[in-house]
Amino acid sequence: MAMTIHLDVVSAEESIFSGLAEFVAAPAAMGEVGIYPHHAPMITKIKPGAVRVKVPNQEEETLIFVSGGLLEVQPGVITVLADTAIRGQDLDEASALEAKRLAEEAMRDKSSEIDYAKAQAELAEAVAQLRAIQKLRKGVH
Repeated sequence: MAMTIHLDVVSAEESIFSGLAEFVAAPAAMGEVGIYPHHAPMITKIKPGAVRVKVPNQEEETLIFVSGGLLEVQPGVITVLADTAIRGQDLDEASALEAKRLAEEAMRDKSSEIDYAKAQAELAEAVAQLRAIQKLRKGVH
């Protein structure tokens, strides 16, 4: 049997995933991190992107989109506290494309009252969702 670590992925709304994992990859602020059982304790910010989870006895990875938040690794448990978290199969490409279009439009419209930093953050989130959808299509669940 493979070595495992407990993983909890939670958002403000609900618990998205709670169970054992053989491996977890997450979009940390300074770049993607890979975590195996017995990883050194750490805490880091995460940016919008996909958390990939290798679940025991499951061939394909599970994909969870996060819009940002924190990742904590402790002995025996990994916790992802996400601002927003969406299961890979629940991602909606049409709404992500529309959000991307609206954010780009807001950034181009200099006369708009919208906050430029907010538009940039919305654009980054939409692009991250679209990347997660592309990963899903390549066989990561």
